[in-house]
Amino acid sequence: MPKTSSRTAAAVLPLINRELSLQAFNRRVLEMAEDPDVPLLERLRYLCILGSNLDEFFELRLVWLKDMVRQKTPPPGTTLSQLRQQLYEISVTTHALVDDQYKALNQSILPALAEEGIRVLFRAELSAREKAWASDYFEREVRPLLSPIGLDPSHPFPQVENKSLHFIVELSGKNAFGKETSIAIIKAPRVLPRVIPLPPEVCGAERHFLLLSSIIHIHFASLFPGREILAYSQFRVTRDADLAVDEEEVKNLRQALKGELPQRAFGVPQRLEVVNTCPDHLARLLLSQFDLSEDDLYRCDGPVNIARFQWLIDQIDVDRLKFLPFTPSRPPELLEPSTFFDALRHKDVLLHHPYQSFDPVIEFVQRAAHDPDVIAIRQTVYRTGAVSELMETLIEAASRGKEVTVVVELMARFDEAANISWAERLERAGAQVIYGVFGLKTHAKMALLIRRERDNKGQPVLRYYTHLGTGNYHPRTARLYSDFGLLTANQDIGRDVNEVFMHVSSLSPPAPMRRLLLAPFTMSRRILAMIRREERNARVGKPARIIAKMNALLEERIIQALYRASQAGVEIDLIVRGACALQPGIPGVSERIRVRSILGRFLEHHRVWYFENDGRPDVWLSSADWMGRNLFRRIEIAFPVLDPEIRQRVLDEGLLGYLRDNRNAWTLQADGRYEKVRPDHAPAFAMQLELLRRWCGGVS
Repeated sequence: MPKTSSRTAAAVLPLINRELSLQAFNRRVLEMAEDPDVPLLERLRYLCILGSNLDEFFELRLVWLKDMVRQKTPPPGTTLSQLRQQLYEISVTTHALVDDQYKALNQSILPALAEEGIRVLFRAELSAREKAWASDYFEREVRPLLSPIGLDPSHPFPQVENKSLHFIVELSGKNAFGKETSIAIIKAPRVLPRVIPLPPEVCGAERHFLLLSSIIHIHFASLFPGREILAYSQFRVTRDADLAVDEEEVKNLRQALKGELPQRAFGVPQRLEVVNTCPDHLARLLLSQFDLSEDDLYRCDGPVNIARFQWLIDQIDVDRLKFLPFTPSRPPELLEPSTFFDALRHKDVLLHHPYQSFDPVIEFVQRAAHDPDVIAIRQTVYRTGAVSELMETLIEAASRGKEVTVVVELMARFDEAANISWAERLERAGAQVIYGVFGLKTHAKMALLIRRERDNKGQPVLRYYTHLGTGNYHPRTARLYSDFGLLTANQDIGRDVNEVFMHVSSLSPPAPMRRLLLAPFTMSRRILAMIRREERNARVGKPARIIAKMNALLEERIIQALYRASQAGVEIDLIVRGACALQPGIPGVSERIRVRSILGRFLEHHRVWYFENDGRPDVWLSSADWMGRNLFRRIEIAFPVLDPEIRQRVLDEGLLGYLRDNRNAWTLQADGRYEKVRPDHAPAFAMQLELLRRWCGGVS
């Protein structure tokens, strides 16, 4: 086989640009929206997901690249010219993606919805009766909330919030005071829905809708009586939405974030969206106002915020246009509630969400809150939502006098406000609230119960019960994301988890772990060691294989180690949902590495690692992706799957089944392109559908 020395592989480390890889992922999301085999409203939902993904791309991903160009400080190993070229390629790719997004909306999805009697009516389509209803709605609900601003020296360009809908209007003549004011700005009130149902008695149909933007457009003239509307456009600005706090200056992180959150809406502009009919001179005026370039301008063939169609999806109850409902099953070991802790002492329990219910996780904490023998509860909180039964239970447990310690990650992006609120409520109930380690997000998913019991000799002992997961403590996402959770009474794991909590609270060095891997301390080193072990085994002819599933693969040292393992003869299969910097299939470098991405009904979210280990497989579950931020700038854990039966389940359900998938899989090519896997002559197989059949009896 072709060989490449370690020195050569280290010198030439082929990597795919992270942002381009992210847009390749978004292209796959768009392909799901274009797939005629996907239920129609779910296709529209994929377009909404793509819209939200693109918002986040501009809010968070491009900011640092633009800052480096602006400050002329490219990252090590990259020239300023190369960095500018990357930005150009990202811009070209993203513009093409947006154009195709609106093409799918206008040429495929909206016409197909119309055939089903679901219509979004635009101004030119309205009957006289519908226009009359729209005028009445405008006068009652919209006009009282509008404050059009005619621009002049005493009325400067208003503050424009991140992602808020605005209109720019060009007017003829003079204003009421005889002044030339040709430009006005109108903000669409955020309190109003963007998609508005028409009453059936008005339109003669059950499911016809108007966009708020259309209603406002129709009534521009009434907002500026006596003046002609010369030109207009919707516009929307996407801003830098990251929060930055200075570790040297901040004394109280919660208070600092409270002060920063209101400013998020007014970060540095990154993107300007207008409708495709916006006149050039108005687009240039807006670009100048927001200090953006032509590359930052996106012309949309439709409403500037496709994600708002999510409301329409939620309003339509037609089963055949959506994924069929399913009922998650409950693990048989936990069917008898009274034996919950006895069952865990007997055997670990694996939960595979969303196919298996999240309820046992909630019950795990609820039982602790009411069990007089449970004396302490410790849990990490990254995302739980504004409404959370789990958090209410922790508050109740603290009120009952339990020792409740909660590590709340205040810097969980876009969940900061909810987490601050929960932290304050927990503290008022008497819980000890910790905000993790400053500068390191606490992303590990852990819940620990300490229970006073008696051993075989009748002596009192403290026993640990633990839940560890690859996902968040969020019941809603547990219905949408695929994740593994492990409930265990393994005392070594429990002690390790307790040590992690001690480390985070005391800021002291962590004690040596018996079972867990802990980032940023041991995880990266152990992953590299396990990859190198497979490499050594392959070189001496022993069985050597790596299979790993994750959300993203970007860490260069791990990629380099995988390249070397491939050169040594290790067969490597990677299932990476999103961004992947590794280039598979390069002769002499990565020809034994295969990368695939799975997109389906559920968001693939679990992180699973398999190392052959000469016939004694190591299987790990983790909260961490193989990214620099996870391995070096977060508190993360990985935990081994020790029970042989559960290990086989994880292997089958988390890895091998996805390697068979020929319905929802794309394979990464050496040039960075993804190709959809086709069933060809084999029967079509989708692992998500197989898991629904296996654990939920299919869908109903």
